[in-house]
Amino acid sequence: MTKPLSHLDWLEAEAIHILREVAGQCSNPVLLFSGGKDSICLLRLAEKAFRPGRFPFPLLHVDTGHNYAEVVEFRDRRAAELGERLIVRSVEDSMKRGTVVLKHPNESRNKHQSVTLLEAIEEFGFDACIGGARRDEEKARAKERIMSFRDEFGQWDPKNQRPELWSLYNARSHKGENIRAFPISNWTELDVWQYIQREGLELPSIYFAHTRPIVMRKGAMQPVTAVTPALAGEEVVNLQVRFRTVGDITCTAPVLSDADTVDKIIAETATTTITERGATRLDDQASEAAMEQRKKEGYF
Repeated sequence: MTKPLSHLDWLEAEAIHILREVAGQCSNPVLLFSGGKDSICLLRLAEKAFRPGRFPFPLLHVDTGHNYAEVVEFRDRRAAELGERLIVRSVEDSMKRGTVVLKHPNESRNKHQSVTLLEAIEEFGFDACIGGARRDEEKARAKERIMSFRDEFGQWDPKNQRPELWSLYNARSHKGENIRAFPISNWTELDVWQYIQREGLELPSIYFAHTRPIVMRKGAMQPVTAVTPALAGEEVVNLQVRFRTVGDITCTAPVLSDADTVDKIIAETATTTITERGATRLDDQASEAAMEQRKKEGYF
């Protein structure tokens, strides 16, 4: 008797199908790999989709220059272990070219990644970017198709999206246009952690509970680092925390947690009532309309 598929089996099969559709329909795709948990799952899915051959695309990370050292180290090591090509493009280089101009020196560079990404797409002629965005993360992402069309300016029009009936995906584009493909769009944060558990995937250490110096700033916990030092009058306390999502240091907040294993994180995730990005991504605290506008301008 055939064993029935679990929900993870269904999600995995769908994601592998999407990856193969991108490889089959697009001439020059790239997979965005930051070292974060979602992109780590994408790497495992790509292994299952294309091994024993090489991936039919390189890996790309847009580095703000303010990423956590643990995550950057993991990114480089994992790409080397897989023997896949890793391309890194930096927001700092865009700043030197004058294509990114900060309003003030302490402004978060996170939203400016879209400029560097569009420059990398033009530099290499990528016609598809595969990313780990999920619909459960926030409302603007929930509106986006699995194959999300971007025009020659990298812009997204939420009112003009292609239908995706019966798992038929249209990744066609003209020169200069590109597709943003989201193989794990239908996954939840809990699905991601259950998949990590099932596959035994290694993660950067900051995803697990650890002690870190923290200050409270604008109602959220801000790690004290060289990039985000404590301000005059702020009390620095050592707290046991973990990160639910990782990104630019200036906008990624941890949560209080004693979950130091994947099993404990799954139990914690299953009972939380606060969304992943709503709790920990300070730049996502803006209104849905503001976030949607950023996506229209090229933000992933």
